[in-house]
Amino acid sequence: MRHLSSPPWPLLLLLLLSSFTSGESSLSAEKNKLHTGGLSRQSFPKGFVFGTATSAYQVEGETHQDGRGPSIWDAFVKIPGKIAKNATAEITVDQYHRYKEDVDLMKKLNFDAYRFSISWSRIFPEGSGKVNWKGVAYYNRLIDYMVQKGITPYANLYHYDLPLALENKYKGLLGRQVVKDFADYAEFCYKTFGDRVKNWMTFNEPRVVAALGYDNGIFAPGRCSKAFGNCTEGNSATEPYIVTHHLILAHAAAVQRYRKYYQAKQKGRVGILLDFVWYEPLTRSKADNLAAQRARDFHIGWFIHPLVYGEYPKTMQNIVKERLPKFTEKEVKMVKGSIDFVGINQYTTYYMSEPHPTTKPKDLGYQQDWNVEFGFAKLGKPIGPRAYSSWLYNVPWGMYKALMYMKERYGNPTMILSENGMDDPGNVTLAQGLHDTTRIKYYKDYLTNLKKARDDGANVVGYFAWSLLDNFEWLSGYTSRFGIVYVDYKTLKRYPKMSAQWFKQLLKRNNK
Repeated sequence: MRHLSSPPWPLLLLLLLSSFTSGESSLSAEKNKLHTGGLSRQSFPKGFVFGTATSAYQVEGETHQDGRGPSIWDAFVKIPGKIAKNATAEITVDQYHRYKEDVDLMKKLNFDAYRFSISWSRIFPEGSGKVNWKGVAYYNRLIDYMVQKGITPYANLYHYDLPLALENKYKGLLGRQVVKDFADYAEFCYKTFGDRVKNWMTFNEPRVVAALGYDNGIFAPGRCSKAFGNCTEGNSATEPYIVTHHLILAHAAAVQRYRKYYQAKQKGRVGILLDFVWYEPLTRSKADNLAAQRARDFHIGWFIHPLVYGEYPKTMQNIVKERLPKFTEKEVKMVKGSIDFVGINQYTTYYMSEPHPTTKPKDLGYQQDWNVEFGFAKLGKPIGPRAYSSWLYNVPWGMYKALMYMKERYGNPTMILSENGMDDPGNVTLAQGLHDTTRIKYYKDYLTNLKKARDDGANVVGYFAWSLLDNFEWLSGYTSRFGIVYVDYKTLKRYPKMSAQWFKQLLKRNNK
């Protein structure tokens, strides 16, 4: 069904809409499907940035070419059964060669910015030492073309893809040496690309790195206690906390380098990207409220609390005790205040409740330390419609609550909503994939709640949709499509979906 002799009607509709002018009243009914619900670029403050986001491993391809060294994910995907249909990212959507086409698409859809990531092992194949200049040349080409087209680059230095050489050398993120190696890599990027890149992010979703990589082992490098997953080695009770400690120190060291040597001249800023599921108490009981707060502390507080206040949340200190590393006085000075902005990746919301009284878990682990019960329905009613992914429910009011929580609990830092989106099944036909009205509703409802939070004082200065393109979706491989642009994985041809046209409409400028 991929190649049809005549355009399916949703594609035909999109072709018609692309040439729509105000005088063509016959298309008014179709235009209503792209109605923005009263939202427009003018609904947001002047200078508010709208962009799309991807990551290197998910879109670039060329994992073994032009001098790139392997990452921990290149090793992980080779383990049979880890990835849906044993898919790999060796080609994915080939942005390495098709970046101009993708940047042109962003421009046509009226986006302002692109949040991409740099592959550490494409720059330093061994993680440190010798530079791969072919990799540097690729990012120079990408950045130069973005600047040429008026798309602002937002560069993320780490999106799950640690150089495999460092994993082999000193156990990667478990080794203290990673703090210096990451800061050296970050500094090289500032020095090389910072004349054009003014928005830097150190880590994407470091909580996911620590929890999924070291607590249940379902992400690379696949470490956990035997009680919690199919891992050959690891310790879920200690390793997630050690890894997080090193991630925070590596972030702070990279920010320190930028502030000391580059910020005054380059006039850029550095932040970090944190995932934040909103945790809502299942009932009004004190126990459920405490459970929800524990979940927030163990989820986003694990990272933002040290960056704002110089220590881990008291909840975590009291529960994890001696398994939780401590910052030295010198480290506190480096860590506290080490963000110019914070990115929030916000997709969904869950109910939290006090678990049923049972015996304490036999084995200690990060998720066990929360001591909560997850819920996805209340009195039989789902918390929201589910997307294709089992973890993703459409709960727009959670976006508002998450942003207001950051405002009230963490001093209202400058925030970017750095990821937001939903997925369809990977096997949808082109016709089905283009007609993504559910995704339009998702974006409309979440942006409405973002605007509400912004109007109520949350200091949000930008929004990035995940994702520009259907791509390699980690454990799901190609069985899940998050893009606003449909990719035919056989031909790699790009087809903007209705949601892409919706954004184009939303982001029209007054002079267009």
